[in-house]
Amino acid sequence: MELLSNALAHHSVPDRYVFPPDKRPVPLSERPQPRRRLPRHRPAPRRPPHLRPSPPPGGRGDRQGRQGVQLLPGGEPRHGGGRGAGAPAEDKLPCCSYDMSKRFRLTSSTSYDHGETRYWRDYIKFPCYPASDENARHWPSKPSNLTPSLVEYSTAVHELAQTILCLIAEGLGLDGSFFTGDLSGGDTHISVNYYPPCPDPTVTMGLLAHCDRHLLTVFSQADVQARHGDRWLLVHPIPSAFVVNFGHQMEIVTNGVLASVEHRSVTNSAVARIGGCRWPHTCTPPMGAASDRRQK
Repeated sequence: MELLSNALAHHSVPDRYVFPPDKRPVPLSERPQPRRRLPRHRPAPRRPPHLRPSPPPGGRGDRQGRQGVQLLPGGEPRHGGGRGAGAPAEDKLPCCSYDMSKRFRLTSSTSYDHGETRYWRDYIKFPCYPASDENARHWPSKPSNLTPSLVEYSTAVHELAQTILCLIAEGLGLDGSFFTGDLSGGDTHISVNYYPPCPDPTVTMGLLAHCDRHLLTVFSQADVQARHGDRWLLVHPIPSAFVVNFGHQMEIVTNGVLASVEHRSVTNSAVARIGGCRWPHTCTPPMGAASDRRQK
């Protein structure tokens, strides 16, 4: 498999990465637009006892994100997702696969329409929670601290997602435990997109406009564009913060009260970019069970 990240630099765009004119990125606006910042929100919610964060043992408070998620000194969540891109090609080869049934998968791009045109990205995807032996045995052995770091980090982010779901339920006037059990009982996955510098960003795409399909997605954000009305806005990430996206399943469960947000990833010629780790909290109930719970 030919990974984009295996090349030291790209001097031209191969034909298979060139999008049709109607799919290429367009200017954000005819006039210069300010980069938008997401609003900061620090509520003091009511939480069930099992969802209340406890101070992590040891460690400095200024290196801790909310819910005990550890941060690097610069304020970025510690996920290490970008390190794999710079690993030697021979170390990455055993993880490379186009087989979507594999539990740990490193691959380059995907076609946007099941055709030949491909996204300008490499990505990793694998289940991380629950951190069971079945999941962990598929994780790479390098680096040596990968498994304990993933267990610690994915557990903390899972707890964060549970807290957010509790707050959403309370905000909708429901019991705080509404989303527990079947409504959020699927595996939690990590997906990391790596976008190397592109020699011609005007003809390529990192990801086309889309909405997440899961119940909830928590991710550490690089620059992303979000649709607001008929315009695309470039959204600044907030240091030391996660971004939470509602997916189609959340929109369905809440009867459209909480709608999914359309967003996309474009490429750039200056620097490599990590698209962020995502933890889709999957909604996997039988339709009858979900309907019954909404009616109660």
